[in-house]
Amino acid sequence: MRRLMLVILMGFFSGTYAQSILTAEESVALALRSNYDILLVRNDSAAYALDYSYANYAFFPRLNGSVSKLWNTNHQKQELSDGTKRDRKGIKSNNLVSSVNLNWTLFDGLKMFATRDKLAEFKRLGDLSVRNQVVTTVATILTTYYNIVRQQQQLRAIEEQMSIDEERVKIADRKFSVGLGSKPELLQAKVDLNAQKAAQLQQQTLIVQLKEQLNQLIGQSTGKYFEVTDSIPIDLDINLGIINTNLESTNPTLLVALKNIDIANITLKERKAERWPTISFNSAYNFSNSNNQAVINTFTPLFNQNNGYNFGFSASVPIFNGFNARRLIKQAELDIQYQQLFFENQRSLINTGISNAFKDYQYQKRALVLEEENIQLAKENVAIALERFRQGVSTNLELREAQISLQDAYNRLIAARYNTKLAEIELLRLKGDIVR
Repeated sequence: MRRLMLVILMGFFSGTYAQSILTAEESVALALRSNYDILLVRNDSAAYALDYSYANYAFFPRLNGSVSKLWNTNHQKQELSDGTKRDRKGIKSNNLVSSVNLNWTLFDGLKMFATRDKLAEFKRLGDLSVRNQVVTTVATILTTYYNIVRQQQQLRAIEEQMSIDEERVKIADRKFSVGLGSKPELLQAKVDLNAQKAAQLQQQTLIVQLKEQLNQLIGQSTGKYFEVTDSIPIDLDINLGIINTNLESTNPTLLVALKNIDIANITLKERKAERWPTISFNSAYNFSNSNNQAVINTFTPLFNQNNGYNFGFSASVPIFNGFNARRLIKQAELDIQYQQLFFENQRSLINTGISNAFKDYQYQKRALVLEEENIQLAKENVAIALERFRQGVSTNLELREAQISLQDAYNRLIAARYNTKLAEIELLRLKGDIVR
């Protein structure tokens, strides 16, 4: 009964502290919800969308109301031409004035329409900026995720070397015990084992640091433990022609640059519209009320009230403003040229990036095939060298050289897998298809 309870408790605690497996897809899904860079860009996009939702109100009239109340206490003193004098202190009065004013711009050179279109383009720019940030962030997350997988593969390679070194220590110790081996040989085996243990500690620390970095990228709290998959899946059938097809409609950086060109063209329309007259309809309703407690002038009313409305049209014609309109138009034209040059530069950079990434992708694929073969040869070589060392027909140096060859083969193989994945991620990022 006690043994049964012990097994149950051990199972409970092992399940409690077991680390869950976090896949690359899950890490991307978490980032889309919680990554700070994505959330910040989405906030900017929401601001553009909010501005656009009010865009049509630019065609509406402006209606403003005002009201004021004033209390006066005056000392009035008058001396008339017939010699009459009037002097009175503490005369109190109050005035109430209110109005409602309407101003409706009927024509402004079509600037209102250009501004509405510009807000619509800003809304689309916000959406494209979010997409651009998502693509960049997902590429960073996948790079970090598979770097963790890579470093864990490197850790397993170190632990495999440790097992070989532990066997070397045992064999060297037995040989030294029976007088068939030397102490330097035993000491060197122990030194090599300790070096692998130090490398293991360093590798474990690096993995923990990378996991914390991934936690930050996906918006999770630090110190949250998880495990990653143990392999790096690679798409070996990427076609350069497909990557280059319709690049201007899929790459988010180019889409953002094109949208900035559209916005610059609309800005030019706004600046040109400022050369035209502005015609407005104006109307107002006014109300005023005056109360005087007392007056010393018989022509001054004790109570006075006025109310009524008016309407009319006004036109503002730009005649001369120090050539400011011309300056603004020139600046808008220069901005269009800048945005076009920026687009061409980005397209050139992306084409170069795709070309280099694809060349690297092809090279890493060939290197991967070669290193897959080399690792088998290196493993077989170490197994033979270890058995020969166990039988006493080879030296410690020969086994150590075989170990170093195996370690180098692992390093090249793991690097080839990771670098091939990096080239794949970069190609998909440049295409804009990394998130579908």
